[in-house]
Amino acid sequence: MPGETNIPPARDRHVSKVHIADTPITLRNWHKHVNWLNVTMIVLIPLYGCIQALWTPLRLKTAIWAVAYYFFTALGVTAGYHRLWAHRSYTATLPLRIILALAAGGSVQGSARWWARLHRSHHRYTDTERDPYSVHKGIFYAHFGWMILKQNPKRFGRTDISDLNADPVVVWQHRHFLKIVILMGLVVPMLVAGIWDDWWGGFVYAGILRIFFVQQATFCVNSLAHWLGEQPFDDRNSPRDHVVTALATMGEGYHNFHHEFPSDYRNAIRWYQYDPTKWAIWCWGQVGLARDLKMFRENEIEKGRVQQLQKKVDRKRAELDWGTPLSELPVMEWEEFVERAKSRALVVVAGVVHDVEDFVKEHPGGKAMIQAGVGKDATAMFNGGVYYHSNAAHNLLSMMRVAVVRGGCEVEAWKRPQKEM
Repeated sequence: MPGETNIPPARDRHVSKVHIADTPITLRNWHKHVNWLNVTMIVLIPLYGCIQALWTPLRLKTAIWAVAYYFFTALGVTAGYHRLWAHRSYTATLPLRIILALAAGGSVQGSARWWARLHRSHHRYTDTERDPYSVHKGIFYAHFGWMILKQNPKRFGRTDISDLNADPVVVWQHRHFLKIVILMGLVVPMLVAGIWDDWWGGFVYAGILRIFFVQQATFCVNSLAHWLGEQPFDDRNSPRDHVVTALATMGEGYHNFHHEFPSDYRNAIRWYQYDPTKWAIWCWGQVGLARDLKMFRENEIEKGRVQQLQKKVDRKRAELDWGTPLSELPVMEWEEFVERAKSRALVVVAGVVHDVEDFVKEHPGGKAMIQAGVGKDATAMFNGGVYYHSNAAHNLLSMMRVAVVRGGCEVEAWKRPQKEM
């Protein structure tokens, strides 16, 4: 045709490239969706460590060292990354911040800046599409699927991290993170175990496998803590409290409380609840390494607990039959009530007409007692005049409602002839 050319149209410079995370996973492109660096760090290297453990004897000293170093590096994450930098629940001195930054680096979970930024997004956008590790995408995704699959960073909710950028320790750790990982994650475990000539055991057990267990413990906060347990403070979102998760995560398992009161330096508020991170921060406060330990007032905490209990009670109450609501009962004149009571056992209690015809024979006090109130206002009789009835009796009586009396009771003025009114 006239004017037709073989020159391809110019590419629209305003059309942005679609991120791989925003495309469906297929047999052809699945490998492009995988974050191979993270897969190597949290799957392949631990797998290598498990294989090496088959041929590497575990010596007692190395086992003790691996467990001790596990708690040290895990504390760097829970007390450092989480409660200090993500939530600012206390203030730490420079030496403590440096120690926590080094310890957390040994857990190989990203820098404090990266970790805290994502965690703030998680709190701000819990259970939404902007939540970096929303459990609504599946427990596997929340555990570590979000790390082994590539994510579009533009999908994560934005948060303010100006305070992190202003912290020289955070900036230093972020800048030198790879060096810190190698030093604290692998070199230090080997050097210490080398004191008793178990270099390779230190590398395998206190290094690779210890990193794996610390990582899995942290991942449990994102998965188990949003899936297993109770919700004593609020149930609008997924966070839950459970002692099993607390045991696995250095006390981070009281997650329902934490999401309600995120700036509280505690996760467990009862003395008997397991929260070694809280105990460590408290001890640091006693020796001057930490200050401004934030705690919500007990009054506010209990208000949340009571409100949640009330919600549970209301839901349970809605499942039960409480009789016809008073607002739905017809209004009956007193004279009509008296007339109808001549042919059927009707009594008035607290302004409500009750049909007790089928209950007369079952009345624990006998027929005579209940028949004495038929056609009358039996409010006083029911509430102590003859017998002070139980709460169960009140509930049973409510199932027999048939009407309400105009005026709420027997009104003497209405009995008088109209001419006297």
